[in-house]
Amino acid sequence: MRIAITSDTYYPMTNGVAVFTHNLAKGLAARGHEVLVLVPSFRRRKYVSRKDGPTVFYLSSKRFPFYPDQIHKIPERKKFLGVKLPRFRYKNGIWMATNAWSEMKKALDEFQPDVIHMQMVGPTGVAAVHYARKNNVPLVSTGHTYPDNYTSQFKLLKPIKKPADAAVRAYMASFMKKSAYATMPTEMAIADLVPKNRKKFQVPVEALSNGVDLSEFKPGKPAEAVLSKYKIDAKKPRVVYVGRVDPEKSIGNVIKAFSLVLPKVPEAEMLVVGEGIDKINLESLVADMGLSKKIRFLGKIMLPDLVEIYRCGTLFATASETETQGIVLIEAAAVGLPLVAVDAGAVGELCQNRKNGALCQPGDVTGISRAMVKILTDKKIAKEYSKASIEIAKKHDINHTLKRFEEIYRTAIETFNKA
Repeated sequence: MRIAITSDTYYPMTNGVAVFTHNLAKGLAARGHEVLVLVPSFRRRKYVSRKDGPTVFYLSSKRFPFYPDQIHKIPERKKFLGVKLPRFRYKNGIWMATNAWSEMKKALDEFQPDVIHMQMVGPTGVAAVHYARKNNVPLVSTGHTYPDNYTSQFKLLKPIKKPADAAVRAYMASFMKKSAYATMPTEMAIADLVPKNRKKFQVPVEALSNGVDLSEFKPGKPAEAVLSKYKIDAKKPRVVYVGRVDPEKSIGNVIKAFSLVLPKVPEAEMLVVGEGIDKINLESLVADMGLSKKIRFLGKIMLPDLVEIYRCGTLFATASETETQGIVLIEAAAVGLPLVAVDAGAVGELCQNRKNGALCQPGDVTGISRAMVKILTDKKIAKEYSKASIEIAKKHDINHTLKRFEEIYRTAIETFNKA
């Protein structure tokens, strides 16, 4: 098949959509399909890359200065008379396509796709819907995010957050309705966006895991070279967080919970891996708590080092309440880490209470700390949860995801041709 994939974020950005889109494109190309990926350029100008299998068309773009690009490290805030100034702009802002329609039209006209798979509802998504309708090409859409992933980034929206979330939810759903077939990573994510009576939605909607490459993410001893590189003592019990370091991830609650762990497990440490707009605030919080030697911020870490970072952990912890699935949860489980998370979003499908970890109440810092202590101090429980995590992760092999998307594309094409 000739498959076009569109997204407004792409690897090496580290959010779930960017990582999934890259894995999907690379995987489909490896299975023999012709794949064209259309995403914003990271160099301002348009250009084409043919590395790793798929052809990637990078669209002309400009930086949107109000959110970081998730590629570069976020610099310290400037000071005035010793006081850190609030930040409203980022030098390395996220890239947004500026001429998506005309550039995508030309690229798609030349490529002649059998199907278009849309990942996001930004400029590339709008152009994808328009092109699919105008040129009679079946469209498949995947919804990856909750409205809160967008609205929580902008403090100006705080007074009107509920109506803003409702507006974003309606906007996202409107795109799915224009598809021949739609997917979301979990049933819980679908329930949040799609009416209970799906017949009224008229478009088939399926829960399909983002998946991870289980040949990469698997149990094992961490490589000595990586431990040395990041100055990690493999013998210490360790809490690991990997992901975006943004406000909606509620990492502050994990940090506060970890501070309550230390009186009972004084040798423990915590690693925060990732970049985001909340990192500087969290570093200040850790410094104010006097825990800078116990909680380390390692910044952005990519493969292959990332697998080794997971492997050096004793457990993975997150307090995020906005996950439609959470690729990092699958990655952590696949490596064999017990999980500590909160019962919100779709996390419960991966972190199963008392099976492979603990599912706490949102905002319950004390409960999160108790769960951490239990896993860090009870080797029997930790071993049981580790085995269960590995079994749960087996259901999320990227190869199953790729195979199912091939079937969905064929169904969309057949349904579209019969209409």
